[in-house]
Amino acid sequence: MYQELFELHEQLLKALANSRRLEIVHLLRDQALSVTDIHTMLDLPQANISQHLMVLKEAGIVTAKKDGKQIFYHLTHPNIIQASDLMREMLLDQHQEQKLADVLTLRMKELVPLVHDPVCGMRVSPKTAGFSADYAGHTYYFCASGCSSAFHKNPNKYQTKEGL
Repeated sequence: MYQELFELHEQLLKALANSRRLEIVHLLRDQALSVTDIHTMLDLPQANISQHLMVLKEAGIVTAKKDGKQIFYHLTHPNIIQASDLMREMLLDQHQEQKLADVLTLRMKELVPLVHDPVCGMRVSPKTAGFSADYAGHTYYFCASGCSSAFHKNPNKYQTKEGL
């Protein structure tokens, strides 16, 4: 019985053992998203996103619901986000001597301020943001790598008063 549970745990962790899949899980934190939405936010080929979603779905991490022509994905259980947040905090604690931890530790443990990703408009906070950038004396928070990349290509296009 315990062996079966360990094997199920292993399958779950294997599905999460990919930075892009973790980023997708992170995007689904508070909302259901379509493949098109995820594509915009991650700037990955749609075929790759579909493959990642299939792995997450087979592992029981996400479920899909069809609405018209689009399929929306959402997390099956809120504890997935809680577990992810705990692991991120643990990693920051373990890597305190590195610059990454110095920059992110205070921000990652804060829930406020809530701002909007300047590229896609998703609500994020220092804790829930996937990426951040300092530009023109402001800190901007992004939901995912695609939004961060779009901002860096043309920051003036997206510059708002939402940065801190």
